[in-house]
Amino acid sequence: MFPLRVALAQVDLTVGAVEANSQRVRNETRRAKAQGAQVVVFPELTLSGYPPRDLLTLPGFVARCEQALTELAAPAEWSAGIAVVVGAPLPHHNPGHGLHNAAAVLQDGKVTIAHKLLLPTYDVFDEGRYFDPGQAPQMVEIAGVRVGLAICEDVWNDKSGAGPRLYPRDPLEELARDGAQLLLVPNASPYAIGKPRRREELLAAAARHHRIPIAYVNLVGGNDGLLFDGRSVFIDAGGRTLRRAPAWEEALTLVAPAAPVAPASSPESLAEAGSPAEADEILAGLALGVRDYLRKTGFSRALVGLSGGVDSALTAAIAVRALGPETVRGVAMPSRYNAGMSEEDARRLAENLGMRFEVLPIERLRSVFLEEVSPHFDAHASPGGRMLAEENLQSRIRGAALMALSNQSGEILLNTGNKSELAVGYCTLYGDMNGALAVIGDLLKTEVYRLARSLNRDREVIPARTLERPPTAELREGQLDQDLLPPYDILDGILRLAIDEQRGRQEIEARGFAPAVVADVLRRLVQSEYKRRQGAPVLRVTERAFGEGWRFPIAQGL
Repeated sequence: MFPLRVALAQVDLTVGAVEANSQRVRNETRRAKAQGAQVVVFPELTLSGYPPRDLLTLPGFVARCEQALTELAAPAEWSAGIAVVVGAPLPHHNPGHGLHNAAAVLQDGKVTIAHKLLLPTYDVFDEGRYFDPGQAPQMVEIAGVRVGLAICEDVWNDKSGAGPRLYPRDPLEELARDGAQLLLVPNASPYAIGKPRRREELLAAAARHHRIPIAYVNLVGGNDGLLFDGRSVFIDAGGRTLRRAPAWEEALTLVAPAAPVAPASSPESLAEAGSPAEADEILAGLALGVRDYLRKTGFSRALVGLSGGVDSALTAAIAVRALGPETVRGVAMPSRYNAGMSEEDARRLAENLGMRFEVLPIERLRSVFLEEVSPHFDAHASPGGRMLAEENLQSRIRGAALMALSNQSGEILLNTGNKSELAVGYCTLYGDMNGALAVIGDLLKTEVYRLARSLNRDREVIPARTLERPPTAELREGQLDQDLLPPYDILDGILRLAIDEQRGRQEIEARGFAPAVVADVLRRLVQSEYKRRQGAPVLRVTERAFGEGWRFPIAQGL
């Protein structure tokens, strides 16, 4: 039983769209009110969108958020008789003294402000750059119930023992001590594989520990490389999940004190690692990320270079799922080194997906380019240097051709590279690294194969031969990826330990990997940083993705 009729407004917001976000608050509040809610809760930083980053430094941006909040707080028909919890960046009471990440409780013209107490500065978070921490937790009375407000990170430092302790204070303990009967928690918690279960287990442990029910609303949608999965939850004082909003879609989810509640499935029922359900979850999240990236940047159509390999096949399948087959175009660009089966498999994929398909041969371009450039090659360079230059030239011709098509058509080019390639630099700057968004850039090659096979569970989407052929860049005769790289199961095993678990060389070797192979992979990981810094934004599905949360120097002596 919950002490109030609470509605969680799990909405997909656009960063910087203050007026549009404000209108979403009005619309969802009307819906919540019509369904009898006494309070409706919106995600963290509702009005600015999350994360606003340096928009917070632009003249007038915070003032726009303040003005929108003032207009929302004015007594009006749409908000009469219901409390509204809405997030916004707000200045200190003394102007010129910084900002707070705040949540405002609007009740019939009265405004109560809560400030976020714990500001994360790890991984993709940089809130200490923009905000000052609040001084004390905020309590407010809604319909006779003492309600405590905690904003996102404020619940991740609980003393119940379910999560790591990163800060000296525990806002939930302070709210419990002050007599809170219910906790309302606005969030913008980015998705990572396995995080939904950990998040819900942490909330359940906190509710049990303090004997206080929790209403937790999470953002949903994609903002640049960050994916927000939603899955807002109501958890009772005994730690049971009473309601769970769906993943990857907007929802208005309610719970009422009078109605009997059949508990939702436990956190353990959420997708398990390596399961088909987890594969489906990742694919759905990536599709939402693609769809939101295009929608929020003003594009409606996508372009994908199709090589006949698994990476471009999976990228195309995700794009079609996100946008529809009629708005995705695939282009194959064979040279003399491409096997006929590569073009056949690319065409078969396009037919399976129902997407447009074209062939743009690059052999003549390659020949002319080499004819003009090769006289200027350094005569003293090694034969290997010339071979590498000729191989990468093909990739750069393809990249230039795809960008020309993108410019002419208004289609946004999607990058098809995977995390294994990005990690060790097995990719070409200004060639196959071109694109506005790296759709599968946080998936290791073995994970790409796993998701591709999962797509084929019910019918052939990705041609079987694409999954069976040894992977190859096809930039020279008879080339295979394993000519230059360890087998992907070995490479990815080392990368998981080095990147995800942050293990050192000796620890990785102790897991049974050959010292020479480990040393080579770690050397490549360091030396390829300059490439990754110039790459497309990566849709993040792990806790250690390349991009905003990966902050290693390019020039280093490690």
